[in-house]
Amino acid sequence: MSWFDSIPAEVKAQAVQSVVVLVGTWILWKLFVRAGEHYLARVRTGEGIDAAERAQRLTTLWQGIRRVLLVVVLAVVVLTVLAIWQIPIGSFVAVGSVVGVALGFGAQSLVKDIIAGFFILAEDQFSIGDVVRIAGVSGTVEDIRLRITVLRDLDGNVHYVPNGEITVSSNLTQRFAQVVVDVGVAYATDIDAALSIMAEVLTTLAEEDDGVIDDSKVLGVQELGDSAVVLRGLLVTAPADRWRVKREALKRLKRRFDAEGIEIPFPQRTVHLRQD
Repeated sequence: MSWFDSIPAEVKAQAVQSVVVLVGTWILWKLFVRAGEHYLARVRTGEGIDAAERAQRLTTLWQGIRRVLLVVVLAVVVLTVLAIWQIPIGSFVAVGSVVGVALGFGAQSLVKDIIAGFFILAEDQFSIGDVVRIAGVSGTVEDIRLRITVLRDLDGNVHYVPNGEITVSSNLTQRFAQVVVDVGVAYATDIDAALSIMAEVLTTLAEEDDGVIDDSKVLGVQELGDSAVVLRGLLVTAPADRWRVKREALKRLKRRFDAEGIEIPFPQRTVHLRQD
């Protein structure tokens, strides 16, 4: 008689049931994840700003839903396996209740972070891939978890921001962006001519750059500074192109003003030496 034959039939049945539960749950979970990823892949193939934002929003929601469902599924599987092996779960429930009460008193900030994270996802304040400014930190959202939001700034540093600490969130890449272009010219400059040149440069940029999604505007004289008259223009761009378009606009304005002999002043100081 082999060792397998010596195992009671009831134990064999319980083992088979446990394997069926584990394997069946694993297969269903893989099918669920594959279906979700397939749907997201279809959404990402869409074109336009709205399609890209919808893909970001669904990706963020998908990651949050998957994490919550994974915890629920694991809990159900563990309780089901315990029931198959006829292990009383009343004691586990009692211990869990006591631990839950203790954690409720000692982990209020944890609950606050989780609730705040839920509302961030539900209200679509920002999504994975957005550039945001939260809790005094700016960067690209790499992940939104139940308790924290992960940001990576321009220097490559990763910041972990508790969701409960986010009182004001500024999304810099939602739907569209407005690029404010300020350029200072010398007081001796013909302002009307400078404004005309600025309008021409920004109009040409809007026609040639796909990142600009609306007509350019020249707002006029913004400020009479200590050493310069500040001229202001405005460009409406796709969210992710705001910084690139502004750099290009400033480069073109500098070249054109140099070609036209328009001075872009810088702070200067004159020192008078007096001899007794």
